[in-house]
Amino acid sequence: MKSISLTAAATKHVMSTYPNRPNAPLHDELHPLIYRAMIGLTIWLVLSIWALFDRGSYVGLTLGIITLFFVVVVGIPVVLWLTWRRRAAPEQQNHLDASYRDWLSHPFATWTGVVNGEEAAIQVLLPIAAVAFGMTIFGLVFYFDVPSLSY
Repeated sequence: MKSISLTAAATKHVMSTYPNRPNAPLHDELHPLIYRAMIGLTIWLVLSIWALFDRGSYVGLTLGIITLFFVVVVGIPVVLWLTWRRRAAPEQQNHLDASYRDWLSHPFATWTGVVNGEEAAIQVLLPIAAVAFGMTIFGLVFYFDVPSLSY
């Protein structure tokens, strides 16, 4: 965990927001389970698209392009992270020792201020979860409502 210097106003905000744990460590990176959840939700999205929208004669090409897009979206950050991890000095590599439950209960530093770990996890996971679950619902409606197309 990197040490973060806080201004007096930010320190006062942290102290007033988290009165029960004023000496709790301030995290500035997401827990590895958050990244795994993001990858899992992306896989959910792609699988729901493949399973529920597979109709028509040219849909295979469209689904292949969609899958390639999501592989690139997930693959580029993973490759960048692996490259950084291999090239970074050991003192620059942050190793998160906290359990997921501890991480959720500690403050999390963002560019705009400090939020609770639970709030940070929700703000990060909500967009991809909404898209994945929403696409599944759209796909189920499409699957059961639209008659099969035969070309």
